[in-house]
Amino acid sequence: MDLAKHWRLRHARYRLEGQRNRLTGEVRFPPAPPRPGETEDTWEPYALSGRGRVYSFSIVRQPPEGFEELPPYLVTLIRLDEGPMVTAQLTDCDLDQAAIDMPVEMVTRRLRDLGPTGLIVYGYKFRPLVQQ
Repeated sequence: MDLAKHWRLRHARYRLEGQRNRLTGEVRFPPAPPRPGETEDTWEPYALSGRGRVYSFSIVRQPPEGFEELPPYLVTLIRLDEGPMVTAQLTDCDLDQAAIDMPVEMVTRRLRDLGPTGLIVYGYKFRPLVQQ
């Protein structure tokens, strides 16, 4: 894991912070450098609500290296209320409960542990919306 990159992306990973275009109001996630023809101040930091709906999902039964202890688990494509789509694990949900258009909310959870002397990596996952 590249610690410098992890540090730079901490706002996006822990707070779900994207960007909003000051002129058009467009919201994007994750944050990105200005496009050609834009200035540094075209995009401002924007805190996303962390709420959205399941757009699509899949059950992972054969995980990639480093995630062998997790299967089976749900990977989802979430359309956030502000418009951007993100890929994330769906947690706190049985496999048979997942459904298209299910309302969800972001939670911060452990993503991986890089060993006894390594970094514990946290980031966003989603869970079914807890009614308030």
